[in-house]
Amino acid sequence: MLTHFVQTFGYLAIFVLMTLESALLPIPSEITMPFAGYLASQGTLDLWAVIMVGTVGNLAGSLAAYYLGQIIEERALVRWIRRYGRYLLIRESDYHRGVAWFAKYGGAAAFFSRIMPGIRTYLSLPAGMFEMNVTAFSLYTFSGSLLWSGFLAWIGYSLGSDWGSVSRLVRPLEYLVGAALIGAVAYYLYRRLSIRRSAGGANIR
Repeated sequence: MLTHFVQTFGYLAIFVLMTLESALLPIPSEITMPFAGYLASQGTLDLWAVIMVGTVGNLAGSLAAYYLGQIIEERALVRWIRRYGRYLLIRESDYHRGVAWFAKYGGAAAFFSRIMPGIRTYLSLPAGMFEMNVTAFSLYTFSGSLLWSGFLAWIGYSLGSDWGSVSRLVRPLEYLVGAALIGAVAYYLYRRLSIRRSAGGANIR
């Protein structure tokens, strides 16, 4: 059980679980981090250390998936997902959403995807396939993971023994925040395109 593992091994368990989650395994951070935050509220762990360990774990797992994306051939990966993905709760549609998001938004996707449902775990693969600069990928991933890990741990810390309600609270919020972020990025791109078109028309005159 995840909570028993975290309670027994503390920071090591947080690092392992958050690494595995970002390395495409179905381990919910919505359980790991809030429970660790709860333990911090009891004085067993330190809240800031919990957040940093969870963030570094996410980065480590994301880098593993990133380098996997660099060496694996996409058609082989899709075939593997179709055949075995259901055992790891990986859906082909989620993978393709991650690819489309990265192709459209690039570095911004690496940051925002850390709090996006469905996409969060899978975006590192297309980042590697597209050969995104690894330093930029690491910075974006670390920043997004810091926000996500901090948010979950803080809620667990604040709720105390009611930390188990976090997953029910977070899921609708994930979709709400995700929709808002997609809208903001779309508006930004629309504005940039409009300005570029206007500049082009002015040059023609």
